[in-house]
Amino acid sequence: MSGYSWRNLVSTAALTASLATPALAADGYFLIGYGPRQKALGGAGVADSRESMALSVNPAGIVDLERQMHLGISALMPERGYSTEGLPKVVAPGDIRSGRPIFPVPNSAYVSPIDANSSWGTASYGNGGIATSFDFGHFHSPLGGPFGGGYAGVNLEQSFTSFAYAQKFGSLAIGIAPTLAVQMINLQGLKSFSPYSSDMYRLSDNGYDWSFGGGVRFGMQWRVTDQFRIGAAASTPMFMTRFAKYAGLFADGGRFDIPASIVAGVAYDVTPDLTVMADWRHIFYSGVSSVSNPSFPVLYRTLGSSNGPGFGWKDTDSASFGVEWRVQPGLALRLGYHYATNPIPTDSVTLNLLAPIINAHHASAGLSYAITKNSTIDLAFVYGFKNSVRGREALPQTPSTPFGAYNQAANVNLWLRGTEVSIGWNYKFDLGDDSFIPTHL
Repeated sequence: MSGYSWRNLVSTAALTASLATPALAADGYFLIGYGPRQKALGGAGVADSRESMALSVNPAGIVDLERQMHLGISALMPERGYSTEGLPKVVAPGDIRSGRPIFPVPNSAYVSPIDANSSWGTASYGNGGIATSFDFGHFHSPLGGPFGGGYAGVNLEQSFTSFAYAQKFGSLAIGIAPTLAVQMINLQGLKSFSPYSSDMYRLSDNGYDWSFGGGVRFGMQWRVTDQFRIGAAASTPMFMTRFAKYAGLFADGGRFDIPASIVAGVAYDVTPDLTVMADWRHIFYSGVSSVSNPSFPVLYRTLGSSNGPGFGWKDTDSASFGVEWRVQPGLALRLGYHYATNPIPTDSVTLNLLAPIINAHHASAGLSYAITKNSTIDLAFVYGFKNSVRGREALPQTPSTPFGAYNQAANVNLWLRGTEVSIGWNYKFDLGDDSFIPTHL
């Protein structure tokens, strides 16, 4: 690789890392997509790569792209909360909404051909996260808040920087993308669970803690015919360092890896200007003990212990459908739909009121418009329809409930809906232009 290319690699990595910010959820705490095009298509596109942010889903897709870069940002506007029925004993009664209504989420990417059959690139994006905030209202003794531990909420943020290489072998392209991951968490309002923690001083209200690690993403795209393409990608788990400040909450002493995932899909050009896409994705939450271990029963001194209680999440499956109509060379219109299964079962609603991530149906739309020969603006809008899950309140171990119990006199109902608006700028460099920063628009 030339000295210029190495300088590009280092500079682009620094640029994308500075823009990496995590986000809210769609499939559990994974996003639908990581750029305006993917979002407008409902998350579809593993078999149809047309811009540099495709690297974040399928690294094989960059092999046919021109040298280009992308800068984008999304505004996430979720509404979520919980309500109770009957006489709850563990959670504060009432109809309670979370604060923190708007979240900015940047993303960026850069792709450059190496030769006619290979390319490299890098991308930074937020792959998921949780952010809730419940005040002291709807008082629960002794300190108020949902669990009696005062102000409560979770802020889990995850950011990723991927470095990809793709090689084409005739009609088949293969890609690999080693990925660095950083996650940060701040959790408040669980002091009332101190008797159930293996380390009560590392349970709640300890400020921000950081975790570092990484994994690898693999991808392939096969052009079966000129009109029909198949794509697939898989990510290993992101193996992360422990959250030491919350080792008394998360199973295995604060272990919180990021789950593996697989995605497969097809794309078909109905006409040269009209493409339809369909994807399926599976996320292996069952591979992360602190997320998937049962949240019931919670016994004395078990939180944070080896294979201790988690949040009871199940693996999720999702389906994405997208249509892109390239109306003219400088204008493309997009529509999408995304459906995801709910990771939170009805018997795990109590602890999960801190993170009611139960998205199901999403509708999306967007467009791409060329403002110059080199620059294109992409817009996307996603609406997540209201979804809810209802179950019995879970009671932890007490002298009167030595094995825990479900409160037959109370139900907890979690709900979530939201909107997302995304904008991105894509720049394609002129052939022979070796500048790293665009010299003209």
